[in-house]
Amino acid sequence: MDIYITHYLRLVTSEQLSLNVNEPAAITIENLSIALFCTPRNVKFILRKLEAAGFICWQPGIGRGHHSRLTLLKSMDEVMEDHFLGLISNGKMKKAVELIGSLESWDLNGVVRQRLLRLLNQQMGFHSHMETSSGQDVLRMMRSRRLGNLDPASVYTAFETYLLGQICNTLLTFDAQSGTFQPSLAHSWECSEDHKMWVFYLRKGVRFHHGRIMTSADVQSTWQRLHEVQSPSLWLYRDIEHTELEGDYCIRFYLHRPNRFFLHLFSCIPMTILPYDVDSSNQLIGTGPFQISEFNNEVLVLRAFDSYYGLRPLLDQVHIWFVPDLGSEHRYYELQGTDRLKKSSNDETTKDIDYPALGCQYLLFNFQKPGIHHHPHFRQVLRMVYDSAALVAELGENLITPASSFLPWRSAQQHWSEASLDHAHELLDSSGYQGETLILSCTVNKDMRVAHWIQQRAAAIGLHIKVAASIDNLQPQETSFADLIMAEEILEQDWQYGMIHYFKTSSNQFNACMSPEQMSILDDKLEPFAQLDEPDRISLLNEAEDILRRNCWILHGAHVNKRAQLNQSLSGLQTSDFGFMDISKIWIKQ
Repeated sequence: MDIYITHYLRLVTSEQLSLNVNEPAAITIENLSIALFCTPRNVKFILRKLEAAGFICWQPGIGRGHHSRLTLLKSMDEVMEDHFLGLISNGKMKKAVELIGSLESWDLNGVVRQRLLRLLNQQMGFHSHMETSSGQDVLRMMRSRRLGNLDPASVYTAFETYLLGQICNTLLTFDAQSGTFQPSLAHSWECSEDHKMWVFYLRKGVRFHHGRIMTSADVQSTWQRLHEVQSPSLWLYRDIEHTELEGDYCIRFYLHRPNRFFLHLFSCIPMTILPYDVDSSNQLIGTGPFQISEFNNEVLVLRAFDSYYGLRPLLDQVHIWFVPDLGSEHRYYELQGTDRLKKSSNDETTKDIDYPALGCQYLLFNFQKPGIHHHPHFRQVLRMVYDSAALVAELGENLITPASSFLPWRSAQQHWSEASLDHAHELLDSSGYQGETLILSCTVNKDMRVAHWIQQRAAAIGLHIKVAASIDNLQPQETSFADLIMAEEILEQDWQYGMIHYFKTSSNQFNACMSPEQMSILDDKLEPFAQLDEPDRISLLNEAEDILRRNCWILHGAHVNKRAQLNQSLSGLQTSDFGFMDISKIWIKQ
């Protein structure tokens, strides 16, 4: 923040001076010295600068015993807005974002910060910069949290997984509409009759972002790296015994038992192909349509990769700005990132897109922590409190249908009616509940409304719940203190992979909250998964989810709808995994 802006804020917010805008106040140099944290000599220098900037009117007292008079000419809102817009107009987006973050200690009620966030919001969207004779099309996106882990071997959250799909490629891609696999880095593949040997034939001439041609050694190195970094997804690749390279463009995988799920494992993010000559823990290099040109705490800049083996993106750059603590007022349900595209003053220039997400919001019990929630009757009480039918009926909005499964088509098979809280009250007495307070962990932007709804319904039957909210996505290590956790699971378009990954990855909330005994039950149930044909795999996943539902280990809540408001000039809109926009396909219709 500019030093003179800081000086002005000290004047405006000083409780000792109690200055009001456009109201002259008698004041001494000594008092100003205390408020500005400087010497009396420097006070006069600072005042001259502030007066030259039009912030104040200063009339020094003449003669002994005569007070000077100071008049504030601008409110804090005006000063901050002018300074903020000045930074934006000069292309200093990074400093503008930093300015918002620096206001926390000055703007205690958050009013100015919310105003600047709205102004920043207007700068998001598509912009054409004449940086070259042909111009540069740039998409700006704003995120309410900083990026998490971008390592494909251990990525945890949906947005990061989506970004990896824009920066990197896998051997295959899964087409959800047809339920088939399509070529990507591998142009062909085959397996032995017993499904114990699989071979992939690689495209020639595919370049990594650092310029080197991709070969079969990179595929082998990527698989070996999963073991070296102890990827949470290792369980899925446990059938592989060894690999053999046949030249630069062919690789064979030998398994110790049949695996009919094998192709799914090479179209998912953990097997994103990385270069063997780069430490991917420190630098992300891929073969995808975009490459990283800048990455820090404020912004991620993606640049179109001109040597991409497929169709070059029509956008030239994508800037993703991280502005923490947007607050609940900025809750959007969207194809994430597109919700804040610049809007015209004419409402007819925007259009809404709804995208029902594959997955649901749910409530998770922390069985790693002792407490009353280990009693099955108590969990049944919570099932009635967090009643799916009542949840959708009373809160609505993006909660579109009650959920009894992560899969909407399974939930649709159930007949829904609202549970009785009177019965929940009776069951609460039989659970041994002694009036203790349970902690419910949630995120501010996504879950607060539902968390408070649960809290109120629980209070109606004498159950005490305290809501602990975080502004960021909750990581497993950050919720170990909680008894209950509000969560949302959005599955990949390859939903079979999404489900087995949810059950078996060691890094998610579910795995962190289940007890060893519970995980052992699921492990036994899912052990033969990869050896089964597709119908039997689907039945097995349904049975595993039935275990969760029958024992109330988790409580399904509602299926959610993602929503975006987009400028009419955007064309080529397609969704990828988790309902995000595929930015490699977007272009601007002038």
